[in-house]
Amino acid sequence: MRIIFAGTPDFARVALERLHASGFDIALVLTQPDRPAGRGLKLQASPVKQFALAHGIPVTQPRSLRLDGKYPADAAAARDSLLAARAEAMVVAAYGLILPQWVLDAMSAAGPPQGAKAPPGGSEAHEVASVGAMSAAGPPQGAKAPPGGSEAHEVASVGAGKFGCFNIHASLLPRWRGAAPIHRAIEAGDAETGITIMQMDAGLDTGDMLLMHTTPITGRDTTATLHDRLADLGGKLIVLALNEAAAGRLKPVRQPAEGVTYAHKIEKAESQVDWSNPASVIERRIRAFDPFPGASGSLAGETIKLWKSHTDSMKRPSDAGSGQILLVNDDGVRVACGDGVLCVTELQRAGAKRLAAADFLRGFPVGEGARFDAPASA
Repeated sequence: MRIIFAGTPDFARVALERLHASGFDIALVLTQPDRPAGRGLKLQASPVKQFALAHGIPVTQPRSLRLDGKYPADAAAARDSLLAARAEAMVVAAYGLILPQWVLDAMSAAGPPQGAKAPPGGSEAHEVASVGAMSAAGPPQGAKAPPGGSEAHEVASVGAGKFGCFNIHASLLPRWRGAAPIHRAIEAGDAETGITIMQMDAGLDTGDMLLMHTTPITGRDTTATLHDRLADLGGKLIVLALNEAAAGRLKPVRQPAEGVTYAHKIEKAESQVDWSNPASVIERRIRAFDPFPGASGSLAGETIKLWKSHTDSMKRPSDAGSGQILLVNDDGVRVACGDGVLCVTELQRAGAKRLAAADFLRGFPVGEGARFDAPASA
């Protein structure tokens, strides 16, 4: 199968790498323009671009895909490249640009391309008991047709003609549509999350679900660890989805109307810890904001990043104020919260490294009774 890939960060690079290794003919890669990064603010190519160039895959980097937007020339050039690629499907993973209707239309034109067949490098067409059964390419065990929603229904673009645009979404839709599903799932205390392979439409993550696979969220998961697990899972699942689409075996399922939530973009202002919240809520936020933007508190006039913590069995004194430091030792810094006590075990000063509490305290002595400032908005 000849495909176009659109993506930008490491999450997308993992999927691109998996598709390339599985033998798909990747005709074109779309990714965000190079951005300044690092202390020198030198322009840096995205992880997806770096992989594509290293493997001789053509790359285009439009600033926008809107033909009537701020960069119409970029969009027109991207349209020419997309049409010239003559691809049968498009895979989108954390691209960073909204696909306008012309892209969806271009990728779902009626009429099967001549010689359409199962992708080279993947498994040959094979019988499966249900969509999502294991394939020879090694997709995750337990991948399945998504539950809920309406009954499976016929969609011309899946399994016939051009196959449309497939999105690798890092949540169990319709929960956590939007930009930050991994962060928000941890922050909310969800017990599980997963990958949904979705047929894209004009809405925000509202398209039909094609495949889904779940993974538990443990009490130690951060956004960093969960991101890596989901990236690997997404790469395996998209290979399976394209194989099944080529064989005509995908059964799209409409997303249910119930259970819709939105994972709004993470803002830096959210990083400030509000100590009036329960300790369990703050502990989840610290994990959710690792590595970005990093939870923080203001102490003795300095912004201190908080990287690891756990709820503590210490009883919160009734006269302690939220944010007050109750106990300091090598095990951690225990802080009174709106409900309960939080023990912070890994901290970081501006410009310094993350340190375990014992090492941090040697360079930044903290006295019991000191208090983290309330966030500016509190």
